[in-house]
Amino acid sequence: MKLATIGAISLLTLTSFAAVAGDINRAKFNKDGSVNQPKNWRAWVFVGSPLTPNALNGGMAAFPEFHNVYVEPSAFEAYSKTGKWPDGTQFAKELTKVRTGSNCNKDNGACAEVSGMGYFNGEFSGLELAVKDSKRFSDEPGNWAYFTFGHKAPPYNKTAEAMPTEACNGCHEKNAGEDFVFNQFYPVLKSAKSSR
Repeated sequence: MKLATIGAISLLTLTSFAAVAGDINRAKFNKDGSVNQPKNWRAWVFVGSPLTPNALNGGMAAFPEFHNVYVEPSAFEAYSKTGKWPDGTQFAKELTKVRTGSNCNKDNGACAEVSGMGYFNGEFSGLELAVKDSKRFSDEPGNWAYFTFGHKAPPYNKTAEAMPTEACNGCHEKNAGEDFVFNQFYPVLKSAKSSR
């Protein structure tokens, strides 16, 4: 009886995990391997907005824009339940320029606003996507691939080709906090995992 109960519990656990992992809303790919621009990414789960402005990096920041990062809701739900990013996970990263204006300090780029001196989002300036797919990207480190729909103002490109491995994967592999994701910068992700 105990063995049957343990087996039933294990089967239930595996079934629940399979349901979570199998119900991920995946990126849409084309026959040529390009990925389609995700739909409604701004309605996905917002996880954070890191900024490394030029003003604090000798005028030469590698990524001088705000990176407004969103994760597709079904992947976020699975991560919240299992503590792992499931196959099919998508992260969208929309870039915005740092707001400038006559009320901004010429030396450090900070602007005076009603809340005080600080850095504020300006205009949209690009859209990127990260996709984890063990079948499609079996040769990529961690099975992640990275795409850009253009570093420009909208409208963004409708499709994108995967970036070369050396363009993104190496940095994510070396510096990301967990599974190629910079979760160390996103309290929302740390909280989701710790509340399991």
